[in-house]
Amino acid sequence: MRTAPTILHLDMDAFFASAEQASKPSLRGKAVVVGGLGPRGVVATASYEARVFGVNSAMPMAQARRLAPNAAYLVPRFGFYRSISEQVMALLRALSPLVEPLSLDEAFVDLEAGGAAWDAESAQLTGERLRADIRAVTGLTGSVGLAASKMIAKIASERAKPDGLVMIEPGTERALLGPLSVRTLPGVGPATGDHLRRAGITTVDEIAEAGEDELVRLVGKAHGHGLYAMALAHDERPVVAERETKSVSVEDTYDVDIHDRTRVGLEVQRLADRCVRRLRAAGLSGRTIVLKVRRYDFSTLTRSETLRGPTDDPGVVREAAARLLDSVDTTGGVRLLGVGVSGLADYTQEDLFAQAAGEQVDLLEEEHTEVPGEQPSAPVERRWPAGHDVRHAGFGHGWVQGSGLGRVTVRFETPEDPGPGRVRTFRTDDPELEPAEPLPLVTREVEGGAAGLLPTPYPLTARGTGERSAELPPSVEPGLGITEAESLSADAAPADVTPDGPTQSTAPDPHDPPAASTPPETRRPGDDPSAGLPQLSSEPASLPKSWSGSDGGGATSRP
Repeated sequence: MRTAPTILHLDMDAFFASAEQASKPSLRGKAVVVGGLGPRGVVATASYEARVFGVNSAMPMAQARRLAPNAAYLVPRFGFYRSISEQVMALLRALSPLVEPLSLDEAFVDLEAGGAAWDAESAQLTGERLRADIRAVTGLTGSVGLAASKMIAKIASERAKPDGLVMIEPGTERALLGPLSVRTLPGVGPATGDHLRRAGITTVDEIAEAGEDELVRLVGKAHGHGLYAMALAHDERPVVAERETKSVSVEDTYDVDIHDRTRVGLEVQRLADRCVRRLRAAGLSGRTIVLKVRRYDFSTLTRSETLRGPTDDPGVVREAAARLLDSVDTTGGVRLLGVGVSGLADYTQEDLFAQAAGEQVDLLEEEHTEVPGEQPSAPVERRWPAGHDVRHAGFGHGWVQGSGLGRVTVRFETPEDPGPGRVRTFRTDDPELEPAEPLPLVTREVEGGAAGLLPTPYPLTARGTGERSAELPPSVEPGLGITEAESLSADAAPADVTPDGPTQSTAPDPHDPPAASTPPETRRPGDDPSAGLPQLSSEPASLPKSWSGSDGGGATSRP
């Protein structure tokens, strides 16, 4: 055990929601919920203003809407969040070569390894400087925990929320842990927690009092030994800069269960192609192909096949996934499909299977799989995900406040604006309206780096509030009627995603003509936020009382 609190745990405060509030002046100080907007969507992150109403991460979106009907509901912008995360990770790596990222918004840092801290005083100064640098570079806030071990540092950062720093001095860990719930310890989930509660163990002190033998009897040998050690504040896990990737996988959750066997097969092929794209992007290949099927009754089946050698050939992966699908009964309907590759290697066995010979798939160009014999259809209406960036030829940069019924409502504002921007409504096929890249949260360049950590010049401003976000996959790409969450992780736990509905309430500018001849309607809290025509407002600079994003595009969802 270290004798100084030189393990740092950083947790960005409500990362997704904070980024949205910082980039949209009209949402600052308001309840913001980011996540899946479809029937099976879940909350990825809720701002502090939304948490007041009881909205939390991983909550079903339908429940969140009931608790906070007036909140702004937005589709995640993972590319935008990833770009901010890269800035934060660069600051951490400037402190030490030992940085262990856990997600886009969370990481451990060994300050002693980089010479950034060697005692309590230097660790405190480094933590405060890091928080200031993060605010300067990204405009957002993060909470910092400092301790002599990873477990205690993480607990300290939770106690520091929001936008704070908590340091736990070595030797005081037992006093800190004692009264806390057993669920505080890593690896103690709902099932283990309930099992311990039934045995009369609810706090960490009671775990220590029960003794190691009793814990082994209750939860098993491996888990019992580890649980007892953690209760005594013994955590010798080092900060690991590179974690081995164990699997690459993609999966989709569908709003409506798929019953057609041909459609299921086509979806599996499309997922296999996207999985290989992720595999190649990471410079990896794999030997074991895994198929995941969640049926209409929520039963989940997993099938796998191990090849003779590692491959990144799309034809091989597609054929293996198709063979695995043949062994699964999908008669009652399928609500989730997933394809993964494990047993990874950094090389490929070129002559793996002859059946793949001649089958060439251009993954960079193939976005959708066509149904054989399908007749060309009319052009699909452009999708405008709520919260995503757009640019209009006449009005400049803005973001989608809502879309539906052939209309899209845009609020024109930038991160630097002092207040809410104006709202205008357009047809979804307006040629002057195009998707745009997100604007940086900070734009003012100054001399000197952030506390000497970054090269000059770099942006400087500060905005954003909130609490931590749930883990999610690093990218989301829209598909035909779905949104795909792709995971490249050490724990092989890809998130499910699903689309949202076709309409939503919005707040057009009063200077615009009504979207239809139907008189404007008034919506009460608790009404269906996705029903009816866009809601008119007499206050163009304020958010409507109830609105949400719904575009048929990306959304995070629960299984």
